[in-house]
Amino acid sequence: MKSAAAIACLTAILVAEPAAAAQWSVDYAKSRLGFSVMWGSEPFVAVFASWKANIDFDPADLARARADVRIDLASEQSDEADYDDGLKGAQGFQVSQFPQAHFVTTGFAHKSGNAYVANGLLSIRGVTKAVTLPFSLTIEGGHAHMKGTAAVLRTDFNVGQGMWSAPNPVAREVTVTIDLYATRK
Repeated sequence: MKSAAAIACLTAILVAEPAAAAQWSVDYAKSRLGFSVMWGSEPFVAVFASWKANIDFDPADLARARADVRIDLASEQSDEADYDDGLKGAQGFQVSQFPQAHFVTTGFAHKSGNAYVANGLLSIRGVTKAVTLPFSLTIEGGHAHMKGTAAVLRTDFNVGQGMWSAPNPVAREVTVTIDLYATRK
């Protein structure tokens, strides 16, 4: 009888869910998520004031790493209030119908040193596309600093309708930037 209980315990241990990667708590006061795009001959730079990221990441266990980021598109802000209003409207993000952008990772790869790549799916305006986000990561003790950029085509996500779908005055390629600080939970 004791051996049956021991076998049952051993089986439960072997088939149990593997432990999750390290969980991180984002310091939103220090972190920045935004984008830039050429508008005429000048860069238009904006940030999102409200976004949430759930991150499980251990460089030694990339198979279980994941990130799920939700961005409040109405929180977009720049130094150009008129542009911000237009960007949030029907020809831009159309926040009344699509209030959030969503990025969820499908996998991570280590390149070299502190260089990594996150592959994932980005959803904006009801359109989902694969996106590659190269990033650098420094972890010291229980603190992490991640910086990355990804290039996306705004027209792939139907951002820029009508006359705004042309590559002039607003370029089609947008650079998404993230500068993230986090503490291990």
